[in-house]
Amino acid sequence: MATGAGEIMFRGKFDTTIDAKGRTSIPAKFREVLLDTFGDERFFLTKSSPVRLDGEQVCYGLVIYPYHEFLALEEKLKDGTALGLTVNQLAAVRRTILVPAVECVADKLGRVLVPNDLRKTAQLEREIHFVGMQNKVDIYSQAVWARVCEQDEQNFPVDSAALAGLGL
Repeated sequence: MATGAGEIMFRGKFDTTIDAKGRTSIPAKFREVLLDTFGDERFFLTKSSPVRLDGEQVCYGLVIYPYHEFLALEEKLKDGTALGLTVNQLAAVRRTILVPAVECVADKLGRVLVPNDLRKTAQLEREIHFVGMQNKVDIYSQAVWARVCEQDEQNFPVDSAALAGLGL
């Protein structure tokens, strides 16, 4: 399901915790967006694209895709040649994003269990951040989020014509 202009998207950053068993609560605002904009409380939780920090170290977060958005992504990845990916790149994307994906539904209190392998990959220990990214939600550990923000400051296109075109 593609979202159109004026539809409510995932916005903002919400700080929360994850317990030793891997349970965390999806922010209420994000649960509302799942239902109101995407029409389904189901979602997929998986690894994010790798984030290269300091030009060397690779870190991961997790990402929540609304149910139908993830199905659309799977469809796009059936034939990666249209995306300009090589066979090896397409296989890497599938193994990184599709293979670890789990279908989830938050319970009545908004809680969800993050599988152990995904928690380890994203270094989720106690303090975590849910970050709205329009049609998906990123999840980062406190340490990785701080490093991602530092990297974003370095990568920000200061004095860019593109930013001026956006009115920024």
